[in-house]
Amino acid sequence: MTEEIFPEPIRILPEADISIKGVKAYLFQSDDHQILFMQFTENVELPEHAHGAQAGFVLEGRIDLVVEGKSQTYTTGDRYFIPAGAKHSAKAYKGYADITFFDEPGRYSAKKD
Repeated sequence: MTEEIFPEPIRILPEADISIKGVKAYLFQSDDHQILFMQFTENVELPEHAHGAQAGFVLEGRIDLVVEGKSQTYTTGDRYFIPAGAKHSAKAYKGYADITFFDEPGRYSAKKD
């Protein structure tokens, strides 16, 4: 793993169970949504899928998103929004990091030791 960009209070959150090589995410869970603090150590392509609404805040790096057929690149300091049910895919590049809000409580679970 490359250098951690998140401070200790975030790193002590449960790690999200995401089975994608090169992705590490810390999970903040509430009753009606989730927030993930994610960082990527290699290029990752996410196939088209849909779920509840998602908002992302890019901390570092670059992500290419295709939402309902419209492609856009987001880099450090940008923010994006994916409406609930919108079909989307992505390519996140090595070094990408963000804070992502999912408007659904069960999108990811915590890794079990």
